[in-house]
Amino acid sequence: MPYTKVLIHFIWSTKNRQHLITNDLKPLLLNHIKENSIKKGIFIDTLNCVSDHIHLLVSLGSEQTIAKSAMLIKGESSFWINKQKLIKTSFEWQDEYIALSVSYSAVDKVRSYILNQEQHHKKQTFTEEYEEFLNVHHFEKVLAKANT
Repeated sequence: MPYTKVLIHFIWSTKNRQHLITNDLKPLLLNHIKENSIKKGIFIDTLNCVSDHIHLLVSLGSEQTIAKSAMLIKGESSFWINKQKLIKTSFEWQDEYIALSVSYSAVDKVRSYILNQEQHHKKQTFTEEYEEFLNVHHFEKVLAKANT
């Protein structure tokens, strides 16, 4: 049996960054994602969301990929919200996402960051946060090279 410890910090938003995750929906959504992920063998260490996006710290199993894990969590949770008619409009997650590897030495810092999203977003919008993640992790350089 392989022993793996691959920690990924996922970030994705609602479609068009709409503020769809209400205070009533939030605990239902987070609980559902946790329960469904257990059934799918996805280990979620920490998760939290605000009205327009979610952060998750996930430990990938030896057979899991970043893309498959994101797809399973995103697809099933949006399907569940719509099936349960938990909001008045259709719920969708944005197609794109950020997935960052996390060293074990940084786990506590990432957990704290995820758990304190409400306080964090009193100072910074999601758009600002997203752009900062792209810049700090040099995604714009990778995209620019790919387009040349």
